[in-house]
Order: sequence, then structure tokens, then C-alpha cells
Amino acid sequence: MSEQSNSKRIAKNTLMLYFRQILIMLVSLYTVRVVLNVLGAEDYGIYNVVAGVVTMFKFLANSMATASQRYFSFDLGKENFGRLKKTFSITFQIYLLLIVIVLLLAETLGLWFVNEKLVIPESRIKAANWIYQVAIISFCFTLISSPYMASIIAHERMNVYAYVSIIEVLLQLLIVFVIKITGHDKLMTYGTLLALVSVINMFMYYIYARKKFPECKFSYIRDGHYMRELISYSSWNLFGASIGVFKNQIGNIILNLNAGVVVNAARGIAFQVTSAVNSFVANFSTALRPQIIKSYASNNKQESLYYVYLGSKLSYSLLYLFIMPLSLEMEFVLTLWLKQVPEYVVIFTRLALLSCLLDSLSLQIMTLAQATGRIKLYQAVVGSLALLNVPLYILGFKLGYGAEIMFVIDIIISFITLVARLIIIKQLTDFSISEFFVKSIMPCFLETIVSLVVVYFVYIHVNGEWLRFFVVCLTSSLVIILSFIFMVLSKKERMQLKSFVYSKVRRNN
Repeated sequence: MSEQSNSKRIAKNTLMLYFRQILIMLVSLYTVRVVLNVLGAEDYGIYNVVAGVVTMFKFLANSMATASQRYFSFDLGKENFGRLKKTFSITFQIYLLLIVIVLLLAETLGLWFVNEKLVIPESRIKAANWIYQVAIISFCFTLISSPYMASIIAHERMNVYAYVSIIEVLLQLLIVFVIKITGHDKLMTYGTLLALVSVINMFMYYIYARKKFPECKFSYIRDGHYMRELISYSSWNLFGASIGVFKNQIGNIILNLNAGVVVNAARGIAFQVTSAVNSFVANFSTALRPQIIKSYASNNKQESLYYVYLGSKLSYSLLYLFIMPLSLEMEFVLTLWLKQVPEYVVIFTRLALLSCLLDSLSLQIMTLAQATGRIKLYQAVVGSLALLNVPLYILGFKLGYGAEIMFVIDIIISFITLVARLIIIKQLTDFSISEFFVKSIMPCFLETIVSLVVVYFVYIHVNGEWLRFFVVCLTSSLVIILSFIFMVLSKKERMQLKSFVYSKVRRNN
């Protein structure tokens, strides 16, 4: 298939996922505000820290989901449909094994930790244990749905992925209205209904994938060699994913032990904002990932590198488009959203967004590493560097720094891991660090400097909160888009963009 045809598919899938994400973000912003007001900072903090203990097991799902998508896309790129069916069935068997492992760990070590180590008011212990149990149920159903979702993404049926997500977020919106009127414990009701949504979500993926994709019909297969290959690949993904989850959730616990549940609520809100903004880039990466892997699988290495270089600067620019005005107008936006802004939320969110911006440059590099299948060195080095966050968090508090030191440490480690990823991927592929610097990093740097100077000048010279907010948003969008077109895109890429826009205009006319 031609590069132009692939680019159009990526653009179409990205637009579909963007529509999905805009709706999800709008609903999420509203639901977080209402949930915070209905539950209160204390119960909201309890939900974040207790459900977060279960989320620590998410690395199991993430590692297998990444492996599933890689192998599904690779088999599709090779057009090896017999192996594709085998991959699905063996992957599903591994997921069932993971569910058993999660239940054993969660009902022993996890349950002990929630009741013996977390700082939870005595009057809310019962509610905290209920939230913990329904979070486990929710997570198990999420695990079951993962291979079906991975197959949908590998087949690039992003419209289905988008529709299921939209239904999910609308159900979450319904939950907000239910907890406002319920006479039962609001925290317990909230957790139970979220678990029910995960069950519905799983059945939607299951029904579609079973109907549309022949390989998504489970059959027991005994192939020890292939299962070991999948487990070996997944185990290194497991290491990398576990480090990320370990860092975030242990960081949440360290914060709880040093500052209490109210500051946990502030960190939870900051992560809600960064997750909403970062998801726009994640949508683009989701649309691009199958093409990078399929190109690599079909031995079209130069095309896969082209998508990596292009995808890295697009990821950065898309994220920067949101981060620039949001960071400048953070206090105004959070006050408008939450009404009562907990302490630390503003500084937490600004620093977390900066860390996400650095990480966005690495998203396509990680996909290329996954495509090679040789991820041992990559995950070992990058994961070990990311693990440094935890002892540095503890050291920061021991030295007397405030809670914001955790986010400063995240930024420093993000920069170090970016450098490490570039060095490692060069060893695995034909990747050129100098070419990546010239084609991706340098254009993004110039875009950042030019837009920052212009937008900050506007920010300090416009008075009135609402007027300044609209002027800053309008100016930043205009400047970043123009600088992206004329500084970030190459001449060839500008011509492709021009052709794509003209084709859409002619079709609409």
C-alpha cells in the first residue's frame, strides 16, 4: 500500500480518535469537578490512593496489551493469518493466567497494605475496603477485554474503538448524576458503578471482535515454544510497564505518608488534567502505531523510520498546542472548572504537563523498539532509569522540600530517559540520532521558542481574566499552528498536507 494511502488512513483514524477525545475530555472535566464536590476532598483522595493500589497491577495488562498489539500488527503486516489466530488464542490464555495472579496478589499483599499501611480515617475504612474490592473486579474485566481491543486497534478500526470509548464516558457521566441523588454511601456507590461500566465495556469489545475478526475465537492451543516467546517479550514489557506504574503509585503512597489524603487529591486532579491533554497525543500514537509495526514487518524500514520522525514532532506539537495556553492560564482554568481549587493543584499540574511534553518526543521511538521485537536492552535501561524516581522522591522529602519536588524529579528523569532511548534505538535499528535531532527535535525547539515569546508577550499585556483567556488561546493556537506548518514540517510534508486539505475541500464542494 502506498505511503500516501497510509498517511490518509492515519489522518482519518486520528480525526476519529480526536472526536472521541474531545467528547471524553469535556465529560471528564465536568465529572471530576462534580465528583470532587460530591465526595469531598477526603473521600476523593481515598478513592485515588485505594484504587491506585489496584492500579499498580495495571502493568500486567499494559505489558500484555503492548505485546498483543505488536504481534497482531506484525502478523497482519506479514499477512500470516494462521499465525494471527494462534497469537490471539495463546495471548488469551496468558491473560487468564494473569487474572489468577492479580487475584492472589490483590487479596493478600494488596489487602494487607490497604488496611495496615495507608493513612485512612478510621470512619472510612469500610468504604475504602469496598472500593478496593470493586476496583479488583473492574480490573479483571479490563484484562479480559484487552486482547479484543488490541485486535481492533491492530486492524485499524479506530471508529469502533472511538464509539466504545464514547459509550463508556457517557455511562460515567450518568454515574455522576446517580451519586448526587443516592441515599447510600456516595463513595461506595461511585466505585461500584465504575466497576459495572468496565463490565459493559468488556462485552462491547468482545461482541464486535468475535463478529468481525475470525482470529478472535478462542481455542486452546498447546505451543510451548510460541508461548515462551510471547511471555519472554511480554516479561520485558512487564518490567518497563511495572516501573511506570510502580513509580506513579508508590509516589502516591509516599505523598500520602508525608502530606496526607488532601494532597493526594491535588495530585489526582493534576493527573486528571495531564491525562486529558496527553490523551490527544495518545490518540495520534494509537493511529500511527500499527503503520510503524506493519512497515517494519514488511521490511520497509525507511518508511517505518519516516513515520517515527514525523510522529515524534507531530506528537510534541499536538501536545504543545494544549499545554501552552493551559499552563499560562492554569489558575483561571482550574478555578473555573473546580470552583474551589485544592492547594498544590496549580503547581502540580504545570510541572506534570512539562514532563508529558518531554515524554511526547519518545512515543514513536518506543513503538519502533516494540516493532523490532528486541526490547530486552531497551526496557532494562529505560526502566532502570525511571526507577530512580522513587528513591529521589524519598530523598527530596528527607531534605525538607515540598511536595512539588516529586514533579521536578519527574522532569529531570524524563530528559535523561529521552537521551537513553535515542542511544538504544540506534543500536537496534538504522535509526540516526543526528537525523532525528535535525528532523524532529530542532524544529520543535524553534517552534517552542518563537511561540512562547509571542504568546507570553500577549499574556502580560492583556487585562481582564476572560478577555486574556480568549486572546491567549486564540493567539497561541494561531502562532503554534503557523510555526508548525512553516518550521516543523518539511517541504515534502507541507505539500502532502496541502494535497490532503485540497482533496477534502473538493469532496465537500
